[in-house]
Amino acid sequence: MPRPKRCRRICGYPDYWSFAPEDAEEEIAETVVLQLDEFETIRRIDYRRQTQEECAAAMGVSRATVTSIYEAARYKLAEAIICGKRIRIAGGAYRIEYPTALEIQDKGEHIMRIAVPYENEMIEQHFGRAKQFKFYDVGEHVSEEIVDTVGEGHGAIAGFLHTAQVNLVICGGIGAGAQTALAEAGITLVSGVKGNADESVKQYLAGTLERSADEGKCTHRHQHQHGHGHEHGHGCGHGAHHEHGEHCGHHGHGAR
Repeated sequence: MPRPKRCRRICGYPDYWSFAPEDAEEEIAETVVLQLDEFETIRRIDYRRQTQEECAAAMGVSRATVTSIYEAARYKLAEAIICGKRIRIAGGAYRIEYPTALEIQDKGEHIMRIAVPYENEMIEQHFGRAKQFKFYDVGEHVSEEIVDTVGEGHGAIAGFLHTAQVNLVICGGIGAGAQTALAEAGITLVSGVKGNADESVKQYLAGTLERSADEGKCTHRHQHQHGHGHEHGHGCGHGAHHEHGEHCGHHGHGAR
């Protein structure tokens, strides 16, 4: 019987999940799937210029394991570039880490945790800009908590919600990348909702929640400024690692 694969620590979900050749003459049928642990080695070794030893320490695996993951990732990228294939990021044996502890009340057993991007009692209409979320733990009673987000960008926010064991998000506008990140995290999404956060949750639980006609499609073009050694969508620091979310994700697509 093969030994269970050890979860690799990753910093968070990416902001961008799919890439395709711009000048392809016909619809691209073939896709290369880059797993999230493979993405993490590319991000650390190629983008952040870490050594393989540093990457291995950050991901909580051996140098030999990192070498294997990294070589597989580089081959997939080469295959996509040379053969004109689409790249899709998904799956892998991983868990998300944050450099600081999340001060969130424990989620009880048989509790549904609902998260709403929150600003001045209202639903923040841009998911990726949310500075706070209001959590609603639904059981025999409903308990509430307002929590500051960790990181910037929808990838980091989705990772934060996954680590916080959120089951469902009710929000306004949300882009395709954020929707992909929530789906990867196994979080149900109800978008296109406006108004008071508390009332929206009450309406959802009563089955009377109304959504806008565009169902929360975010048309805002986010501007990203990239400096050397800086990236959006990740909350990892360079210091000591504080781990959360000890379970490997539901993301076992072809994990090694």
